Amino acid sequence: MYISRMPLNTARYAAKQLIASPYRLHAAVEKSFPPSAVRSGDEGRILWRLDFSRDGDSTWLYVVSPERPDFTHIVEQAGWPTRAEWEVKDYEPLISHIAKGQEWAFRLRANPARQVHMDKGRRSDHAVVGKVMGHVTADYQLSWLEKRSERNGFALLGSSEENHGPSCLVSERRKEQFAHGGGKVTLVTAQFDGQLRVTDAQAFQRCLRQGIGRAKSFGCGLLTVAPIR
Repeated sequence: MYISRMPLNTARYAAKQLIASPYRLHAAVEKSFPPSAVRSGDEGRILWRLDFSRDGDSTWLYVVSPERPDFTHIVEQAGWPTRAEWEVKDYEPLISHIAKGQEWAFRLRANPARQVHMDKGRRSDHAVVGKVMGHVTADYQLSWLEKRSERNGFALLGSSEENHGPSCLVSERRKEQFAHGGGKVTLVTAQFDGQLRVTDAQAFQRCLRQGIGRAKSFGCGLLTVAPIR
């Protein structure tokens, strides 16, 4: 597995188009690999995420993939063509050294969603039953992550004060809509920043390779870790 990143030049119109459309950015990421490249398998799958700085001065595209990418075409459209630079690192040394009990800082952009089994709205609408709908409040979005942490081999670390729940910031909460296949796709997305403890090394390694939740093709599901400072 490889982990890569490149900056996007938000002053360019093509960059703005990519950022505004997860479908277009998905296509651009896909074209970073030849047709014969592995896109999904037991060893991992292609995942990507956009990270925005708080001051809005920088936007980075992160990609995790089974094979090494070539971002030349993205640089030409949405980067700095005279400085065709991006970073690619071998991800396996980190993944293979994941062990139970380790603690990490993490970031995840996800599509917190659930399948509706019962209409609980004020106005009865049986059409929603069976549909996948996004959680729209920060509390429900955080609860979604807590429920999925165990099966993915980690637990969220709590705040310094007891009984105040996990110390995890939910931000960049958005409802995104974009054209796809002659129709319109609506995604509810959120960014999670916090700290975790590994509870199952094998499951967490799989999580780093395969991602979490739905809409992985559209920039969701990529969880990255860094040492706690």
